[in-house]
Amino acid sequence: MLSEEEKEELKAELVQLEDEITTLRQVLSAKERHLVEIKQKLGMNLMNELKQNFSKSWHDMQTTTAYKKTHETLSHAGQKATAAFSNVGTAISKKFGDMRNSPTFKSFEERVETTVTSLKTKVGGMNPNGGSFEEVLSSTAQASAQSVAGGSRRTKEEELQC
Repeated sequence: MLSEEEKEELKAELVQLEDEITTLRQVLSAKERHLVEIKQKLGMNLMNELKQNFSKSWHDMQTTTAYKKTHETLSHAGQKATAAFSNVGTAISKKFGDMRNSPTFKSFEERVETTVTSLKTKVGGMNPNGGSFEEVLSSTAQASAQSVAGGSRRTKEEELQC
């Protein structure tokens, strides 16, 4: 337990500390106001400070070893990916070129050309009446069926029964 005299000394010290803290807060507040005034005179504001802090932090981060290693690794990976995509594109282009020059594609192309020519002839060509669309379509289907079936022919009656 504390004696009355010790309690009085501690209370006095407590009052003195509280007064000092109050004085220090007032001094700090005055210094902060003075700081704001100086920054305003220099044209510095919160946004400029944030920009400067960000720039400094970004620069500090870029100079770290981890950042440099990561940047190097990602850059190398990007170069490899670019090369791989280029090779894939070249291979696809070559395959399409090979496919277009293949006998199967040439045969298909010839059949399409023959069909288009036949349609043009029947719709607007040699027949003075031109023929109806149904007649042209039926005739074209018959011609295609004959070329696929190897020459087996059907009559119009047989086609109508289908």
